[in-house]
Amino acid sequence: KQWYQRRVRGTCGVFGTIGLLMVNAVSNSQLRGDAYVPGALGTSGTRVWMVIGFLCSFGALIGASFILFGEYVYKKIEPSYPGTGFFMQNLLIFMATIIFKFGRVEDAY
Repeated sequence: KQWYQRRVRGTCGVFGTIGLLMVNAVSNSQLRGDAYVPGALGTSGTRVWMVIGFLCSFGALIGASFILFGEYVYKKIEPSYPGTGFFMQNLLIFMATIIFKFGRVEDAY
């Protein structure tokens, strides 16, 4: 294998983690427009930020599935557990993004 093929596989997890941080940096009240959002873009900017975060997370999941199926399943490379590991890592990061964002309750103090 080429050196760049081995090293590029870790970027899926990096982009998934960046997406997790981007999505969870915005509170639900900012998305609804209930909170005061200082800045030039306001509520629209927080929604665009959220969409970009979800795109990073979902893109990482798609990239990991391409690594699993394109490299390990289709070419029948043995052992196949590294491809499964990459996919499971990004699937769990994506699930954590969804659970952390929509599974919590924000109390108004």
